[in-house]
Amino acid sequence: MPESDPTLRFSSRVENYIRYRPGYPPAIIDLLRAECQLTPDSTIADVGSGTGMLTELFLKNGNRVYGVEPNQEMRQAAERLLAGYPQFVSLAARAESIPLDDASVDFVTAGQSFHWFERESARREFARLLRPGGWVVLIWNVRRRAATPFMTAYEQLVRKYAVDYEMVKQKHVDQAGLAAFFAPAGYRQATFDNHQVFDLEGVKGRLLSSSYTPEEGHPNYVPMLEALRAIFEEYQEDGRVTFDYDCQVYYGQLLPAQGVRGLATAESSPDP
Repeated sequence: MPESDPTLRFSSRVENYIRYRPGYPPAIIDLLRAECQLTPDSTIADVGSGTGMLTELFLKNGNRVYGVEPNQEMRQAAERLLAGYPQFVSLAARAESIPLDDASVDFVTAGQSFHWFERESARREFARLLRPGGWVVLIWNVRRRAATPFMTAYEQLVRKYAVDYEMVKQKHVDQAGLAAFFAPAGYRQATFDNHQVFDLEGVKGRLLSSSYTPEEGHPNYVPMLEALRAIFEEYQEDGRVTFDYDCQVYYGQLLPAQGVRGLATAESSPDP
């Protein structure tokens, strides 16, 4: 998997991503209504929109949403899944170059994708797109890696068998990096509980939806799935295990800045 082009990482994982990745709590809409004056008339550019999970949250609110996604397979899945929403517009583009007019949107959002962007270029592009008073909203579902014995065992499994987990973790943005991105205006933060409950087939799909896990044919693939079955059988209750997440929301407005170099890394796992 070429590290130089992260847009290709999910091409073979689309169906697992659709079926087994967590969505986003509706409370995010309530937060943005209260804090950022989100209304059904607000226009959204959802960047790195993937299969449309975050996009759909805003479509259900009545918003016009531009889903900006460079990966063809992910984008086509969103076009299929969101075809019933007339307010949805699909764009084949990267975060650093978006084919929309200056000052054309009220919100730029990124769900589970911002850590893949070239941040200085993306910041300039977001600032160009936003109308006066517009907002950038960055969202991640972050696994609670030690919340339960099962979550601890799952984290150990990923560390043992994943192909490039440490490289992916290093791309996540910590508080200092977010402060640099939103400088000089700063940002606000909110966290919501999020959960998924899986049977064995579901937890397998959840594992294989992650871009850093080996796929069929890799020497780690079969041992990884055998280890997954073992920890599932050890920790399941009534044939189910629970994934626990913190859904982290960072939101702010962009004012002129000198740059966003020196973005540091975080210990939390964005689970790309």
